[in-house]
Amino acid sequence: MQVVSISSLKGGVGKTSVTTGLASAALAAGIPTLVVDLDPHADASTALGVSPDDQLDIGRMLRSPRRAHLADNVVPSGWVEHARINGSGNGRTNGRAQSGTAPSVLDVAVGSAYTGIYDRPDLGRRDLRRLSAVLAGATNYELVLVDCPPSLNGLTRMAWSASDKVTLVAEPGLFSVAGTERTMRAIQLFRQEFAPKLSPAGIVANRVRSGSAEHTFRLSEMESMFGELLLSPHIPEQANWQQIQGAAHSIHHWPGDSAKNAAGLFDTLLQNLLHPNGVAPAGTVRNRSQR
Repeated sequence: MQVVSISSLKGGVGKTSVTTGLASAALAAGIPTLVVDLDPHADASTALGVSPDDQLDIGRMLRSPRRAHLADNVVPSGWVEHARINGSGNGRTNGRAQSGTAPSVLDVAVGSAYTGIYDRPDLGRRDLRRLSAVLAGATNYELVLVDCPPSLNGLTRMAWSASDKVTLVAEPGLFSVAGTERTMRAIQLFRQEFAPKLSPAGIVANRVRSGSAEHTFRLSEMESMFGELLLSPHIPEQANWQQIQGAAHSIHHWPGDSAKNAAGLFDTLLQNLLHPNGVAPAGTVRNRSQR
C-alpha cells in the first residue's frame, strides 16, 4: 500500500481537483483506493459524492485514533455506482488483469471542519502520529490519497508523517512557484526530523493555459528548478471542472472530448506518480531565477 499526500502551500491551485482526478484514474484502473479528506473544507468529500450515515468523519477518528475502526467508518464514493452502471472500474492494476467480477473500491474517510482543531503549527510528535494510527487499519487498499489543507500546519505535517510520498500541486504562476519551492524545503526539513523515509513523489503543474506567455515562462522556470520532480503530463485548465465536481462525477464518467482528454492525462499522471523509478528519490531544489 502506498500512502500519498497531495499538498500545496498556496490555496486555489486545484489541489483537490488533482486529488479527485487521481482518484478517478485509480477507480478506472481498478486500483483499490482510499481518499482521506484532511482539508477542513471537505471539498473532496463533496466531489466524491459521499453519503455518510452514522460513520465517524476523519476528524473524530483522529480524536481517538486507536479506538477508531477505519473499516467501519469509511464511506463508498458515489462514483463506484457510476462506474458499475458504465461498466468500468475493473481495468488493470500494476499490469495485473483484474477479474471482471471484482468490485470496484473507492472509499472516503469523510472530511469535516472538526479536523481544524489539529491544524496548528505546534503539534507534538504524539499528535503527528494520529493519522498513522488511523491508517493502520487500512488493509484493503493499494493506494491512499490524502487531500491536505493548503498550509504547512499540523494537518499537513500529520499527513506527511503517515505518508510514503508527497505530491505537490502548483499553478505556473509566480506566487505558486515560490510557494512550491518553500514547500520542497519544508519537506526536506521534515524528513530530517520526523520522517526519514518520506520522499517527494513530484510536482503537478495544474491549470496550465497553453496560450499564456506567463505560464510558458513559469513552466520553464519550474523545469529548471525542480528537474525530474516536475511530473508529466501537465494538467490544462478545464473549463467545465466546476460543473463536474458540482455534479459529484468522476472525470472518467463525464461526457465530451474535453473530459475524455483530461481523463487520459490523469491516467498517465497516476502511472508516473506510482512508478517506483519515475522520479529522483529525494530531489534537490535550485534557486528560483528572477525574471
